[in-house]
Amino acid sequence: MLAAARDLGLLDLVVLGDAALHLGDCTLADLGRAADRPRRGASALRRALPYVDRRSESPWESVLRLLHVLCRVPVDPQHIVFDRGRTLRGDLRIAGTRRLVEYDGLVHRDVPRHAKDLARARRLNRLGWERYGYTAPDLLHGGVAILADADAALGRPHDASRIRPWHRALATSMFSPAGLARVRARWASQQARQHRARA
Repeated sequence: MLAAARDLGLLDLVVLGDAALHLGDCTLADLGRAADRPRRGASALRRALPYVDRRSESPWESVLRLLHVLCRVPVDPQHIVFDRGRTLRGDLRIAGTRRLVEYDGLVHRDVPRHAKDLARARRLNRLGWERYGYTAPDLLHGGVAILADADAALGRPHDASRIRPWHRALATSMFSPAGLARVRARWASQQARQHRARA
């Protein structure tokens, strides 16, 4: 993580940190100790640590959560809804509301999975919950609309300027063409220097 923090942006580091914690490869305390070292990448890792969360179950779920958090939308990850002794779990709950926000990947369009998703959505509706699903293109290109949905759920005026921190994080990440090109160029330069040093 410390080595990656030399080159990666905030969003990338949060995705990596979520995965490392979720898989049990390290603890938050381990990452904190690494970030306290006087090494390159330490300050970037320190900036990412307040945003990492071991409850995230996929990279895109991490992206969805960080979009909301950077836009100052309070969320509860992996929220449990109880239904007569059974439980339904949502990726994110917008805190203080009955709105569940979830990432819908391609697996959700598989016919058997889609049928289960629809039945689950009906159960949630009967319990008075709203489910809003978003895809990767929504997250990468429709952040303002997602923020508007969240503002409506919170009953607050929509302020599109709150999207700016998200746009900055996205632009410097490998999820954007410019961010990916920047990291690839940096790694190619590092490899060239290593090759020259060995020659």
